[in-house]
Amino acid sequence: MLKTNNRPIVLPAFINPVEIINQVGGKNKFFQPKSDFLQPLRKWLDELEIQNPKLAKFIAKLVPAQCPFERDIMLFGRKIGHIPPMCKLNPLYDQLVGLRFRALCYLVDQCGEDIQSYC
Repeated sequence: MLKTNNRPIVLPAFINPVEIINQVGGKNKFFQPKSDFLQPLRKWLDELEIQNPKLAKFIAKLVPAQCPFERDIMLFGRKIGHIPPMCKLNPLYDQLVGLRFRALCYLVDQCGEDIQSYC
């Protein structure tokens, strides 16, 4: 935090906002810590162990290998636009991709199945 004319200049890329509140002295009534209400679901998905071949196959089929919404817009054989992958906007994207990866690993390592059909 830099001080000029008795007013702090905050560089949020380098300073933790919680430290700023403690250093400035007092709580800012406009600063509300974010509550992550999806954290229990994220933790549950991360800790879920795959120990059933049917469940592993179901998860591998349910979670797509790549984003189904990403498209190139073509007109007369020329690309005029691109729709970016929207899956990254899903707050559980990383957990679902990890779960799919663990399901595929279970199918290969424990069941000895060929997973080419899921890719």
